[in-house]
Amino acid sequence: MSESVAEKSSGGQTAVVSVASQLTDLIYAEMTPGLSLPSEAEMASRYGVSRVTIREAIKMLAGRGLVEISRGRRAVVSEPSGKALGEFLGWIVQYDPKGMFDLVEVRMSLEIKSVSLAAKRATRPALAGIENMLQGMRDAGQKLERENGDLATERLFHQCDVGFHEAIALASGNRVITSLIEAMSVPLERSFFMSRRGKTLRGLPLESTIAAHQRILDCIKKRDSTAAENAMRLHLEESGRDMRAAFENRPAPSGGGKPGSRSAFLPQTLGVDVDDQCR
Repeated sequence: MSESVAEKSSGGQTAVVSVASQLTDLIYAEMTPGLSLPSEAEMASRYGVSRVTIREAIKMLAGRGLVEISRGRRAVVSEPSGKALGEFLGWIVQYDPKGMFDLVEVRMSLEIKSVSLAAKRATRPALAGIENMLQGMRDAGQKLERENGDLATERLFHQCDVGFHEAIALASGNRVITSLIEAMSVPLERSFFMSRRGKTLRGLPLESTIAAHQRILDCIKKRDSTAAENAMRLHLEESGRDMRAAFENRPAPSGGGKPGSRSAFLPQTLGVDVDDQCR
């Protein structure tokens, strides 16, 4: 039997936190996605707590994305997901004035490595996936220029852009990089809205974004990892300049005072699925 919760709680942990910690250890050590946790009665007996405590501990695990819960059934171990990380990054980008620029710095490390590996490892299907997303950007960009600023079309353009970077991560063959890029999808999309505003302020056409992505793809196709790294670095540096231009020229609130937050550049909902739209 495991060390009792009462003993662990004496060190300052609550019973719920202690049980959640022990269940987390159990999941990582002995279980795989799709398996059910023991019954509430079994776990209550094992850890020496009430079933109410067990339920609260399981809710805590569900909040972390470790298990899925449904009424009348045992909790099930979840497939690995970057949901919790994505929500945290989304909060940072939305509410922290420095968040957008922190995101660019993270991308500098992560995506340069991603594109380097993709240039070495990309299969034909993986290259086709990257090309499909770039074509989605091109199609949406042409429609966006015709319709002069339609929000739904701009959202589609940015979602295809996110899909482009996710496809490169997938082509890298590194599951950790792929999971991290996927977890960043919502904050990335938000940053792309802001980047486009900055690009417009700087007098640069939408085509310059597409051209930068085309250069990255061309380097991957040539299996030139160094050139691919350089192309990605230049693209991210340019994105940083775009976002800074947007941030420094953000509108002031209607009541005066300091300039408004970057949310003025962002749509309120970002719920369209990339795979459904970018084909």
